[in-house]
Amino acid sequence: MIEIAVLLTCHNRRNKTLACLSSLYSADKPENINLEVFVTDDKSSDGTKVAIKKTFPLVKIIDGTGELFWAGGMRNSWNYAMSEGEYDVFLLLNDDVELRQDFFQNFIRTNNYSISKFGKVGIYSSATIDRNSGKISYGGNIIKNKFFRINSVRITPTKIPQSVHTVNANILWIDKSVIQKIGILDDRYVHGIADYDYALRANQNNIPVLLTMGIGGLCDNDHGNNWLDNNASFKERINYMMSPLGLSYKNYLLYIKTHFPMSLPYSFAMIWLKTITPFFWRLKK
Repeated sequence: MIEIAVLLTCHNRRNKTLACLSSLYSADKPENINLEVFVTDDKSSDGTKVAIKKTFPLVKIIDGTGELFWAGGMRNSWNYAMSEGEYDVFLLLNDDVELRQDFFQNFIRTNNYSISKFGKVGIYSSATIDRNSGKISYGGNIIKNKFFRINSVRITPTKIPQSVHTVNANILWIDKSVIQKIGILDDRYVHGIADYDYALRANQNNIPVLLTMGIGGLCDNDHGNNWLDNNASFKERINYMMSPLGLSYKNYLLYIKTHFPMSLPYSFAMIWLKTITPFFWRLKK
């Protein structure tokens, strides 16, 4: 039996959270898989916690502080799950994902591929598509130039798993052996970027990092370019640059300094230029 701890965090997205959980429980699950689901509710005010308890009584809900954001909420669920029992796999899900029926099969096939090709297991991301455009929204990325300019390309799933440098944790399978080697998400990251950092740390430790074959689910790409696309004041653009929900200035530079130190001066200059001169960057688009 494969014991899987499913990890989510949520804040005021009741309908999306319920839809995600519904798609998880209705997916085609192999008989040798057992699920335990852990959800951090980060002080939602829209009735998310009550709705989860009513609709999915087996889900274990952990209370957040209201200031955990994504990375903090996922760490909260992850640490709680590890305190509750022993699990073979940790499955990280964004609560706005609607999973496809066969997503478990894609992970099992990818796991078998990893063992066959690399002689060990690792971490596997499953791609999602945007509901409106039908384009790949999240999944795995290849970094073309990691020294002087960060040029990351999101790749399209094929009939076999593909090695990638970074992943989105919208649908992410992590074997327990990975946690034993590199731990969980770095607690220095507040919201985003933590999944990119995790994949790069895995690669640095010779852990297979793969994009599964097939599409794992639906998830809209909601990462806008607010510092470019609106008429915000300079103060508002600075706030957006600093916000964990915006450009996450401190975490972004930490990520660059940690993994791409030669790119730090360039990245520092670019993030300020995009904030100070948005009109110029709109012209370049």
